[in-house]
Amino acid sequence: ADRQESIQLDPVVQIHDAEEYQSYLRDRRKHFEDNIRYRREHIGNWVKYAKLEEEHKEFERARSIFERALEVEPRSGELWLRYAEFEMRNEFINHARNVLDRAVQLLP
Repeated sequence: ADRQESIQLDPVVQIHDAEEYQSYLRDRRKHFEDNIRYRREHIGNWVKYAKLEEEHKEFERARSIFERALEVEPRSGELWLRYAEFEMRNEFINHARNVLDRAVQLLP
């Protein structure tokens, strides 16, 4: 008996004006902040939150999220790598170099 797993996709959100856009972002941010409060040590929550901000070109916010995550899990090589990849993907090469320098100094 083959079972098919149902794949749940996020619903498509249509945004019609700037106010709706801000409301959507506020709701998504609250969702991620709640998840982080519930499970601070879960790296995936932090990375997804930073990815949301990156997708909306909020690079300073994304950096702030990565920095907060590093305060919680400073020895996570994956987190440092994701942070550096974010910087490189958005062509902030000097920022990426600084992140990698910090990681090399801190990690064994």
